[in-house]
Amino acid sequence: VQLQACGGGLVQAGGSLRLSCTASKTILSSSIMGWYRQAPGKERDLVATLRSGRDPNLGDSVRGRFTISRDNAKNTVYLQMNSLKPEDTAVYYCYAKQESARYWGQGTQVTVSS
Repeated sequence: VQLQACGGGLVQAGGSLRLSCTASKTILSSSIMGWYRQAPGKERDLVATLRSGRDPNLGDSVRGRFTISRDNAKNTVYLQMNSLKPEDTAVYYCYAKQESARYWGQGTQVTVSS
């Protein structure tokens, strides 16, 4: 399974961006899909993950600002990012876990200017 992410870019603080990630093959609705991010010099951290029928799992720093959703028919997960802050600047990686297999996308850069 390959994950193709898009939607990153440069935005001013307070602005919004929407990321999307599409899997190359059918992803089971029972799988977990979501996003992690990695800022320069820091570890890769959870942004948000979602399993169909369950509540989303959001990182503390994005709760209330970011929303995750998925369209299983399109094998796609979305991340709506609002009220962006400079500290949200990072490479955002799409992630999927299906049964015992884990998959990562290539990463998309999000830069928030102050």
